[in-house]
Amino acid sequence: MAGDRHGHPMSRTSTEAVDHYEQALDHLLFFRAEVADAAGRVLSAAPRSVMGHVLAAHLGLLGTEEKDADGARATFERFKEHVHRGEMTPRERMHVAAATSWLKGDLHRAGRVLGEISVEYPRDVLALAVGHQIDFFTGNAPRLRDRIGGALSAWDTADPHYGPVLGMYAFGLEEAGHYEQARETGLAAVDRRPRDVWAIHAVVHTYEMQGRFADGIRYLDARATDWAAGNYLNVHNWWHYCLYALEAGDVSRVLEIYDSALHHAGSTGAAMELLDAAALLWRLHLAGQDAGDRWQRLADAWAARHDGAYYAFNDVHAVMAYTGAGRTAEAERLVRDRERYVAGSGPRLSNHAMTADVGLPVCRALIAYGNEHYDRAVDLLLPVRHRLGEYGGSHAQRDAVHKTLLEAALRAGRHELARTLLSERVNLRPVCPYNWLARARLADALGEGAQAAAARATAADQAAEGMAALKR
Repeated sequence: MAGDRHGHPMSRTSTEAVDHYEQALDHLLFFRAEVADAAGRVLSAAPRSVMGHVLAAHLGLLGTEEKDADGARATFERFKEHVHRGEMTPRERMHVAAATSWLKGDLHRAGRVLGEISVEYPRDVLALAVGHQIDFFTGNAPRLRDRIGGALSAWDTADPHYGPVLGMYAFGLEEAGHYEQARETGLAAVDRRPRDVWAIHAVVHTYEMQGRFADGIRYLDARATDWAAGNYLNVHNWWHYCLYALEAGDVSRVLEIYDSALHHAGSTGAAMELLDAAALLWRLHLAGQDAGDRWQRLADAWAARHDGAYYAFNDVHAVMAYTGAGRTAEAERLVRDRERYVAGSGPRLSNHAMTADVGLPVCRALIAYGNEHYDRAVDLLLPVRHRLGEYGGSHAQRDAVHKTLLEAALRAGRHELARTLLSERVNLRPVCPYNWLARARLADALGEGAQAAAARATAADQAAEGMAALKR
């Protein structure tokens, strides 16, 4: 029986198909578009390959696209009709169980089964990579860290995939709050494989969380040839660049990048790209910046997708787009549809809880904010603000919702709450012009002119370093 490079037997898989499988894993780890073709070649060479079908199933799920998932589910069910458990290795049976769970909508069980694989087979790259993404989609920061950390000591540092595994660990460390260790680990991964865009992304997150936006600008500029094109993550890393530029106060640069990289006539319309575009425009909206007709074009792109209830994190960003465009009726229609979904779907679906417990309150709050019902937005967000991780994403992504709560509190005149929220933010991230400008606005509202002036001066000093980095 043929096996992969780490000694895992692969049933029904020829040597040629194994070679294609290894190529596909390499593309997957580096977010290359070629992964789909390589996975197709696995099944062309070995149509009954168990791991080939498992890989294809996961590729249909990783983009959080409902239509792709439907197609993957139908194909995988047909495959299972023609394979018996006795024909699979124990590891393959676990992989089939994990893929089946995710295809049925149970991300959490899929993640647990993949974790069991990693305990017994810590060098199973597919189990680590897919499990890592599930931890991201479910917002499980400790698991993002420990899934990879628990396997890492089993790896030979000379293994060509050790670098990207290290890059995954860096992101898990960052989400779990170990920023210095995460940055050092991510930089080590990039030293091994310069085009490891996930490791670059992990380093970028550490700069974001520490308020080191000038360092982030310099880092992304220095490595632009490695991340800015030719991979599925380039739009997201451009989004991070925009966050840095926004902190520096360079709105024109933010909009320039938005138009050239985040959303334009040639954009794919993929959910992963549209949510970055919505998250960026919403931040501009919170800052009182005019995005022109970009909102309408983005809302059109979301509407053209005709998404059903599949992933609450995507729904929230669709509502941002509709609300930002002033298309409240479409935002409310999405909310009503998700309310019907929650009433009619079973709790075993991961997205059921994500939508009911977090997604719907956040969507309703965004609509309330758009309608200038700031007190209602506050009342909707306060109960869920410490639970936002349950519907996925990173700390940096979810910060748009935390900022919405703060802005609503400021605009509703709920000064004590705004003071508390700002105290949390400033003490966690003292280098952040947004935080200091918000503190200045609160001081203005309270008639504290000297404190307002001092806060604005701090913001200006901090933004100047970022602006200098942008103009290098």
